[in-house]
Amino acid sequence: MHSVLSQLDNNNTYARMLFIDFSSAFNTIHPSQLIRKLTDLGISSLICKWLLDFLTNRPQHVRLDNRCSSTITMNTGVPQGCVMSPFLYSLFTHDCRPADGSNTIIKFADDTTVIGLISDNDEAAYREEVDRLAEWCNRNNLLLNTEKTKELIMDYRRNADPHPPIYIKGTAVERVSSFKFLGVHISEDLIWTTNCSKLVKKAHQRLFFLRTLRKNHLSSDILVNFYRCSIESILTNCITVWYGSCSASDRKALQRVVKTAQRIAGAPLPAIKDIYRKRCLKSAGKIIKDPSHPSHRLFTLLPSGRRYRSLRTKTTRYRNSFFPTAVRLLNSAS
Repeated sequence: MHSVLSQLDNNNTYARMLFIDFSSAFNTIHPSQLIRKLTDLGISSLICKWLLDFLTNRPQHVRLDNRCSSTITMNTGVPQGCVMSPFLYSLFTHDCRPADGSNTIIKFADDTTVIGLISDNDEAAYREEVDRLAEWCNRNNLLLNTEKTKELIMDYRRNADPHPPIYIKGTAVERVSSFKFLGVHISEDLIWTTNCSKLVKKAHQRLFFLRTLRKNHLSSDILVNFYRCSIESILTNCITVWYGSCSASDRKALQRVVKTAQRIAGAPLPAIKDIYRKRCLKSAGKIIKDPSHPSHRLFTLLPSGRRYRSLRTKTTRYRNSFFPTAVRLLNSAS
């Protein structure tokens, strides 16, 4: 989100986010293409031969109770559920990169997102990037599902012109007001009420199980462990991305869940805001220690060597995001 928020901090700018959906992405990979790419990456021929043998001539059948279907031989795709499959898919798509600096392609397994940072209404680079991505998919036998591909447009200009839709293979991509990306609901207004509401609703469902455990006279330690694993993990999912920009009412709703769980467990539980601060500092520390991280450059020490240079922000939206907040927390802790 940093690239989007920093872009929106400037005048006459907006951002478009295209969430790509593939049809059976893992099942359409051609092993021969994968092996060529692995060879180009310098993977040893012995490993490539082993992988090719592993991915080809795979017998497969379906079993339901005590009945089995006839066996077929598979020579395409990587096995679903195999530990190596997401890694092999990532290597297969490593050459899918943006051609223009104003665009970013984010890949997490088979979730792919194109982010276009638009200035002065010039969308040429973004539209060309989408066309190149569609061509890359054709060359690599990946099937774009245009019906499930969605787009978010974040434009807060007062006199913004209507945004023409993006087309893939002649089909207009649907524009949505909110999209669930890697478990986080992102809204076009970058207000996190929808995301918080979903988290609170899911956490309330888990409170039922916490009450059930309490009725069965389990110890507070076990109840706290259940809370940390099954409820707190929901409330704090990707918390460094969204909590800083939450409204006061959203924060209260989140904290009410914690207070309810605390009464049930009969033991103190950490506040959401404290978890947020702790994770911001932890994430910032990891980035600072990793010079290869793309955002390492955002943490620059001042000549004193004890404090970090603050990031310039014009809007509250950007100021409350992760990186400016992390710098402030680091400086307050020094």
